[in-house]
Formats: sequence, structure tokens, C-alpha cells
Amino acid sequence: MRESRLLDGLIAVALATALQLQVLLGDFAGGGLLDAVGGLLLTLPLAARRRAPFAVAGIFAATAAVNAILGGGLFAGEPPPFASLVAGAVAFYSLGAHAENRPALAGAGLGVAGLWVTVIATGPADAQSFLFSAGLIVATPWLVGRSMRSRSLGMALLNREQRQRERVAVGEERARIARELHDVVAHSVGVMVVQAQGARRVLDRDPERAGEALRSIEETGRSALTEMRRSLGVLREEGAGAALEPQPGIGDLGGLVDDAQGAGLEIEMQVEGEPRALPPGIDLSAYRIVQEALTNTIKHAGAAHARVAILYAERELELEVSDDGVGPTANGSHPGHGLVGMRERVALYGGELWTGAGRDAGYTVRARIPLET
Repeated sequence: MRESRLLDGLIAVALATALQLQVLLGDFAGGGLLDAVGGLLLTLPLAARRRAPFAVAGIFAATAAVNAILGGGLFAGEPPPFASLVAGAVAFYSLGAHAENRPALAGAGLGVAGLWVTVIATGPADAQSFLFSAGLIVATPWLVGRSMRSRSLGMALLNREQRQRERVAVGEERARIARELHDVVAHSVGVMVVQAQGARRVLDRDPERAGEALRSIEETGRSALTEMRRSLGVLREEGAGAALEPQPGIGDLGGLVDDAQGAGLEIEMQVEGEPRALPPGIDLSAYRIVQEALTNTIKHAGAAHARVAILYAERELELEVSDDGVGPTANGSHPGHGLVGMRERVALYGGELWTGAGRDAGYTVRARIPLET
């Protein structure tokens, strides 16, 4: 996330520098100060192109129109400064790639309207010039951005489903191993019980036979213990060295948020109260609840932004995951899955789970888990 913001900042600064050089060295119809200020407004907001794509596109469209009305030269040349065209293409590509449907469509409309005002203000209305500019700066980059967004979200979904299938397969294999472990250990313990009974019966009259039985019990127990350790090692592994990895908890939510942002979802994370160590079961359950809620948001909500809030109260832990997506379906439930698992985790600790429409729009998952005092 930090790297993408740094890249966006570098793009904005590079385009701002290039446009200022073109303004200083070019021969345009407008005034130098007007074009210099307008050039900064066209380019510097691109630093926020992923976080606020609609605002960036709107600023570009408004700046282009106002500059043309006031007699500026940022779009009056034949052709206009190249950096202006590139800045517009980047702005509307970002709108298509990072905004949800309604803001993306509205931003594209603002861009077309702004260019129409610009064409009228810079000379006689020329439909051919307008269509060329709208296609070059708005339509084509926007469509490419939408295509890339759909492809990115689709790939993220496919990858997530593939990982889910792999986890299911691993779970089935572990269940099989667990059954085998039960059979092996149960058999060994049964043999040990029979041998111990026999040793007890002959202990007084035949100590030698009792000693042999005890040695057999020792060997059987050692073998069962070895088999148990080996089987448990397989159960804990997901890969090399995985047996040493702890179960995730609230402290690992940063990585979970990064993964979700990599799938195209902007996330705001908020922590209130004094963070403290939680019981292991509650720590894991809190992580799984947030994970499942974000997974549903990415797969089903069609959201662009989400918020994860964690409240450490004196006697309870509160979690809230909300998004700006499609909200509940007609029957009041989220279009995603996993609610049963979340309810079971919360109920295990005597907590409460609430799901439904958010305060303004979208969908909200809110959990309250009592903490032991």
C-alpha cells in the first residue's frame, strides 16, 4: 500500500513538472500564472488517484473548463500540452479502475461535460475535436480502467476460491489422518490395558511373566507415543516449517487488510481502547470473523471501501466491519456466506452477532464477545 502511494505521488510530481516546463517554454494563448496554477490542479491531485478517484477526475474536469473560460492555454494549443493529455488519461483510467459503478459513471459524465465546456470556451464548437478529445482523455482510459478492475477482481476471486478448495482438500486429508490416529492410538491403548491386566494377575506367582508384560506395555506405549507425535505433526503442517507457526489473531489483521487492498478494496482500520492480550480462542475467533466479513465484501458486496473497527472495552471486545456495497438482499441477509460460522464462533463465548444494512448504505457485521475478567 505504501509503495502504491509513493508511486502515485511520483507520477503526480513528474507530470506537474513536465506541464510546468511546457507552460514556461511553450507559446500558449493564456497567461503564465493562470496556466501554472491550472497545471498544478490538473496534476498534483493524481497523488490520490487510488484513494479518491472520483474527486481527482472531478478536479481535472473543473480545472480544464475554468482554465479555458478564463482564457488559459492548457487546452487551447494545437495540440494542447502533452502533459495535460497524459494527466487526463491517468485521472480517468484511475476513475475506471478504482471507483465503484455509480461514482465511476458520474465521474465519466463530469469529464465529458468538462471537455465540452473546454471546447466551446477555446473556440467555435467543433464536434469532431470534442469527440476526439473525449475519446482520448475520458472514454478510452475509463474503459481500460473498468476492464482492468473487472479482471483484477475476477482474478482475486478465482485465487481466493482456489485457496479455499485447497484448504477444503487439506481439511479432508487432516480429518482422515485424525481418524487413523484415533484407530492407532485406541488399538495400542487397548493392548496396553489387556497386558496390564495380565501382568497384575501373574505378578505374585510369576514375576518373570509380569516383567515381560510390563516391558511389552512400555514398548507399546512408546510406539503409540511416537505414532501420535508423527500424526500430529502432519495435522499441523501446511508446508515446510508450518508446525511452528501460531494461529492468527487480531495482531495479524494488518496482513489481512493488505491482502484485501491488493484485491481492490480500500480499507480504513480503526482501533479504540487499550489493546491487550486476549485469550487464544477469542483472539483467533476475532481474526476469523473479520476475515470472513472482508471475504464476503470482496466477493459479493461490490464495494470500493470498507471499514474495520476494533473496540477494547473493559469486559468485552467489539468488532465491526462495514462497507459501501450493495447492502442486504431482499430477505435481509448478506449475499455472501460464512454467517453461520461467525455466529457459532461468537455464541461459543456467549457473545452477540448483528448483521444487516449499514448506517448510511452497504452492509455491516458487528460482533460483541465478552472477555474473561
